[in-house]
Amino acid sequence: MIKIGEYNTLEILRLTSVGLFLGDEEENDILLPNKYVPENYEIGDKLKVFCYLDHDERPVATTLKPKIILNNFALLQAVEVNEIGAFMDWGLEKHLFVPYREQARKMEKGKWYLVYLYMDEETDRLVASSKTNNFISNEELSVEKFEEVDLIVSRHTEMGVEVIINQRHKGLVYENEIYSDLHLGDRLKGVVKKIRDDHKIDISLQQIGYKNIEPTAQKILKELEDNNGFLGLHDKSDADLIKEMLGMSKKSFKKAIGSLYKQKLIQIKEDGIYLNK
Repeated sequence: MIKIGEYNTLEILRLTSVGLFLGDEEENDILLPNKYVPENYEIGDKLKVFCYLDHDERPVATTLKPKIILNNFALLQAVEVNEIGAFMDWGLEKHLFVPYREQARKMEKGKWYLVYLYMDEETDRLVASSKTNNFISNEELSVEKFEEVDLIVSRHTEMGVEVIINQRHKGLVYENEIYSDLHLGDRLKGVVKKIRDDHKIDISLQQIGYKNIEPTAQKILKELEDNNGFLGLHDKSDADLIKEMLGMSKKSFKKAIGSLYKQKLIQIKEDGIYLNK
């Protein structure tokens, strides 16, 4: 079966005046227009292509790489807005349609929106929605505590930053645990810090426990080396100052310098930390 909205690896069946016809093992075929036909190929070769619907809603293949695939989220720009909805640039010739009913707020030309791509069962067309909460759920969780996960930044709140976890669940990174600027649509790695009884998920952008000591300690060592072996911080330093200077929490800082001290790499004095030579 040729899957619309996804990548397919298909066999080259025949050449025609309009392009190559590609097929799957179930004898379904689809056109790869001339503009996407590779310079060198042989009948029977396999090609990886993305399949979608053209301007006439006919299935067509392309070697272009879309910015979003079926049942996934991505940050896209609205390039046209008219009386029927908005149209997003997703890297293909035909723009991606967002009906008015699927807009969390009325879209404006030129602005960027986090959207989800799905197949509209009523029309059998690919459409997008900025009502992202409709496509994630924490009812049945597929993640565990301390698991590393893929994140997409979805919204800033008073408590912190909401993220979409593994394209499936909602999580939260608390404001006091964020040490760099995060923007809508940013993709990054994180760790499941806590799963609450109501299935709300707390996310950490740093490794947790002993896994966090080594990279944090390395960062402190580099700071010491870059500052002639001295850093004006110690275990009694203010948390805001540590965050400003090193971009880490006081808890992570104390764990790291404790590890370095045990390894006899540093000395901790009243005025700061010294690198042992």
